[in-house]
Amino acid sequence: MKLLVTGGAGYIGSIVVACLLDAGHEVVVLDDLSTGHHDAVPDGAEFVKAGVSDVGDILDGAGFDAVLHFAAKSLVAESVALPELYWSNNVVASLQLLRAMRDAAVRKLVFSSTAATYGMPSTSPITEDTPAVPTNPYGQTKLAVDHAIAGEAAAQGLAAVSLRYFNVGGSFAGLGERHHPETHLIPNVLAVPAGKRESVDVFGTDYPTRDGTAVRDYLHVKDLADAHLLALDVAVPGEQRVYNLGTGTGYTVREVIEACRRVTGHPVPQVDRDRRPGDPPTLVASGERAKADLGWEPRHGLERIVADAWSFVRR
Repeated sequence: MKLLVTGGAGYIGSIVVACLLDAGHEVVVLDDLSTGHHDAVPDGAEFVKAGVSDVGDILDGAGFDAVLHFAAKSLVAESVALPELYWSNNVVASLQLLRAMRDAAVRKLVFSSTAATYGMPSTSPITEDTPAVPTNPYGQTKLAVDHAIAGEAAAQGLAAVSLRYFNVGGSFAGLGERHHPETHLIPNVLAVPAGKRESVDVFGTDYPTRDGTAVRDYLHVKDLADAHLLALDVAVPGEQRVYNLGTGTGYTVREVIEACRRVTGHPVPQVDRDRRPGDPPTLVASGERAKADLGWEPRHGLERIVADAWSFVRR
């Protein structure tokens, strides 16, 4: 298939592009490089430096079969401080994409959604039927796009899949996390043995969990990428399907830090801090629907995620 990947110079987008190329697809990457990296675009993919608002010019008459949409702002704290930026970048741009796809008769979409759409759920593990009540503009904007996609599918016959990620880590094909600022736990922990920081902050030590720190579901980025390729095959015209992507296993912050110590062989001093507002005690996904419909199962555990992330940091 000929595929357009928006945000394909970012962490997850670039690794999905690498997997798409390995599977024999023709790939065009669209990215404005506001957060992505040109050198992360895998060899073999065509690169267009542009924003999603320009996507109509790219799609028009080009014969694309599908779009994989990763381009988005994704920092929770920034979304709280600058909500208008997130509504414009995540929602308005996505509506422009849907219109451009309709005009160009591109009728298949895989959307990069998020567990942040669920907010602070009262049940665990989280299924796709868990009420989506996001607590910040980032999650709200992603949920709004999910709703817009569902409407487009029903009204215009779009075949769409929304994939709601939980915590993603690791590296693949020489590609890994290079966020600025970095907000993800594993690369921040690994920055200590890499000599880039003195210690790691632990936000919240009084949660109702086994060691008082927050529990999260960690998924290897290669497993995540595999789900996108499978999603392309199951998208049905006139439907928007939603799948959680997680392992069903949760690890506390302290357990993740300990895994980083084992993998690197370095001490990692930690500094206990107060909870951050809005952080749920536990976020663990049920991947049963993805397993049943996509035939997808994660193959890599926490140690492999940390080991691959550490390999990328050292390179």
